[in-house]
Amino acid sequence: MSTEIERKFLVADLPDLGPTDKALVRQGYLTAPDDLTELRLRQKNDRYYLTLKGGGTMVRVEREAEISAEQFETFWPETEGRRVEKERYTGELPDGRVFELDVFVGDLAPLRLVEVEFQSEPEAQAYTPPKWFGTDVTADKRYKNKTMAIDGLPA
Repeated sequence: MSTEIERKFLVADLPDLGPTDKALVRQGYLTAPDDLTELRLRQKNDRYYLTLKGGGTMVRVEREAEISAEQFETFWPETEGRRVEKERYTGELPDGRVFELDVFVGDLAPLRLVEVEFQSEPEAQAYTPPKWFGTDVTADKRYKNKTMAIDGLPA
């Protein structure tokens, strides 16, 4: 079983994005709003994925498979009304950890979130984020991509 352990933060100040990798991302959700398990389609530049994520906040089951553009387009219409679009910047923090910074576009602009993944829960809980990270929203379900895809920007 594949497990994802991550923390998510608002972004207080944008860092220098020059040394990062940028991807254009669009994703939509196939599962109903109240389903605990998420089934998501994602296009990241010219690659396509089907992802299953379990319930939870900091620790979740995650399984992902790359799919063809044709498979993606077959199911994409079913995500109408449950989509997000963003620019994702992937970079390395001074401590060697990888961060993924999402700058949302469309209805979710100007929201910016950053995520960091960990090997264990104790490591995640002990983490001290850099100064450019803002409020920790890991446990705030309003900032889950699926919730925002359905409900819009958190109030």
